[in-house]
Amino acid sequence: MTTAFETGPSAHTPSPIEPLPHQLLAVLGQHRMATTHQLHTLLRPGTARQTISAPLNKLRRDGLVDYIVLPASQRSRAWYLTSEGARLTRDFPALRGRPPYPISSTTAASVKTPHTLTVLRTHLAFVTDARRRGDEHGHLDWTPEVPHPLSDGERVIADAVMHYTVVEGEERTKMRAFIEVDRATMGSERLASKLIQYARLWAYEPQPVGRLRTRQPAVAGAAWLRWYPVFPRVLFALTGASRYVLSQRISDLQAMAAQHPFVSALARQVPLGAAVLEDLEEQGPTSDVWLPLAGSGSRAWTEL
Repeated sequence: MTTAFETGPSAHTPSPIEPLPHQLLAVLGQHRMATTHQLHTLLRPGTARQTISAPLNKLRRDGLVDYIVLPASQRSRAWYLTSEGARLTRDFPALRGRPPYPISSTTAASVKTPHTLTVLRTHLAFVTDARRRGDEHGHLDWTPEVPHPLSDGERVIADAVMHYTVVEGEERTKMRAFIEVDRATMGSERLASKLIQYARLWAYEPQPVGRLRTRQPAVAGAAWLRWYPVFPRVLFALTGASRYVLSQRISDLQAMAAQHPFVSALARQVPLGAAVLEDLEEQGPTSDVWLPLAGSGSRAWTEL
């Protein structure tokens, strides 16, 4: 969806008007967990490390956040909200409707750490690239663990939903994507089957049950129209294995897009792509590092 209008100066880093402790709590409420380095990159790039670590330690003394020390990391800390911190952030405007999911123990934090921090790594690649380009993609434009209903009580849960605005002069193009982050911890076939779930979501139209309770007509159409004006792109970011293994996993995604009738129908209408996470970090997501799942060549995610 493209809109054109006069644009004023856009802030490519979070506004300093909002207190930093408030921003730290909001980010941890949104992303569940983040390292000190990730919070620094996300909220105050280019400043001294103490800018982030001092308010984090104050929030910890207040009982609102806690941390675990990551193994083999030179004592890097991964921060998360306590139950009291989750309760406090529940009514933040940016987090309304977002389940709090407080982490109740260091053991629970350790279980969640690898995948949660890798999803945030992916977000940071887009944030850094957006700042370089002058696009709009901030610390709350990435929502992890977003469920969408399917039939028979099933759900498809995106690792993240991304909102991104490409800015080219006075032209602003609003883009959205479902993000799937693969750490090579599941079988390749199971990874590729995620495409079937997205194809089902794309086609799913809920049927009215029983008698309507109001005189207003039921809204017809696909369920995803409740949340998105167009169906988001589906992007896979892969890491955690050799280049050869990751290329094979991308080939399996491409095979699913070519061979499964539901996914093939989706691929004709919705851009689908995959890339290696390290390439996103080193070259940027708008570089030609994405392989389309239906097509050939490599390109930027915006050009899939």
